[in-house]
Amino acid sequence: MALPGLNLSAATEIAAPVVHEIQKDSEWRFEVAFGSNVEVKLLSGTAEIFGTELAPNQTYTFSGAKAAIYTWHGCRIQVSGTCQVEYTAEETPMVSYANVHFALEKLRRQAAIDGREGPRVMVVGPDNAGKTSLIRTLTGYAAKTGGQPLVVNMDSREGMLGIPGSLTAAAFGTLMDVEEGWGSSPTSGPSPMPVKMPVVYFFGLPSPESNSAMYKSVTTRMALAVTERFSRDVASKETGCFIDTPGILSQGKNNYDILHHIATEFSVNVLLVLGSERLHSDMLRRFDGHRASTDEPISVIKLLKSGGVVDRDEAYMRHMRQTQIREYFFGDNKSTLSPHTQQVDFSQVTIYKIVEPSTILTSLLPGGDEDNDTEPSRGGFHGPPIFEKVEPSLSMQYSILAVTHVAPNSPHEDIRDSSLMGFVYVAEVDEQRKKLRILAPVSGRIPNKALVWGTWPEGFADLVG
Repeated sequence: MALPGLNLSAATEIAAPVVHEIQKDSEWRFEVAFGSNVEVKLLSGTAEIFGTELAPNQTYTFSGAKAAIYTWHGCRIQVSGTCQVEYTAEETPMVSYANVHFALEKLRRQAAIDGREGPRVMVVGPDNAGKTSLIRTLTGYAAKTGGQPLVVNMDSREGMLGIPGSLTAAAFGTLMDVEEGWGSSPTSGPSPMPVKMPVVYFFGLPSPESNSAMYKSVTTRMALAVTERFSRDVASKETGCFIDTPGILSQGKNNYDILHHIATEFSVNVLLVLGSERLHSDMLRRFDGHRASTDEPISVIKLLKSGGVVDRDEAYMRHMRQTQIREYFFGDNKSTLSPHTQQVDFSQVTIYKIVEPSTILTSLLPGGDEDNDTEPSRGGFHGPPIFEKVEPSLSMQYSILAVTHVAPNSPHEDIRDSSLMGFVYVAEVDEQRKKLRILAPVSGRIPNKALVWGTWPEGFADLVG
């Protein structure tokens, strides 16, 4: 006997695995909700996901994913679990993506002969055009052929080997993690795949438009870090780099100057335009045949947007950000981490908050307009301040603080240009006792370094119970 509308047997029923036969040059596209798991196993043939091959008879688990499994020659896969969406598509852009890879390989071979750097590739396109998926695919192909490309994420809305709000760069010389995408960093605990050693800078805002002067400055510092890596890493130098850009920069001519700044600072010589005819036309007029900061002209190439790319609404993006933050501190279902909580006095930390963009002038940029220089600011340099030193308050509760490598009272430009040691989470602020409860990914005292508080990512109230 059961109550109307309540079927307990249905709630506990486990769906039987389903076998899909995928024809050659086709892909099986699927979406999995957060909190749900779908297991995929390659039974026969060959298949790949974002350029990384699936191992035969190995079970891969996906959660909160929107992806596609492609096969060049045909395959059979077994799927266990329920997908939100799943279908097989015969029309894919994979042939054109492979052709791009072969063209880049030709440039790499020539660069190695000439003793030059490999191609510096920037990918532009609107939001939800598949830029990150394209870069993951090309990175996977480059690693599979023995290369070690540097991947640079310049989109603070999405974390790569870090949490949202940060800009990162890392070398990929081994196969990427099929389930986790970019893989793990040392703070993520043990992993079956080799961990990556990213360089991380903090922007702390959701969009370059929020503070274009600061974004350009951090871009310049990131480009210097990439050039330094090339100077001491022959494998990465010969392979080159891929630069992922925020979609917002491709959605209006007012932001093209930021794209131009990225291209110039990174000495870009290949520009891939994804998913927009108008953007391709604009990029041709601005970049095709022109030169960035090197003697080599920029080649502009148009690529079609994959039909499997889906829009990610704000609810999905917010959930993704929260998942990345939680995994940074606590790990995932494959590896559990043990973060450390501690009480610290207000006097033990030095926290800087990014100044509101409306008060920022262009003189923040290195070598900016000296006419705007007035009295020395609290940052130790002329011009308006980049940060303001703040006392902990309730408004800081549930926020993320970036831990820099510089001393607490360093000049503002040094704090802005510093790479990060990591992140901590403000679980509680007790204004009466003047104490903070801080969650850190490792045990030990909070380093006596400058901490930066940004407005991005947004507060995450239920991270610590």
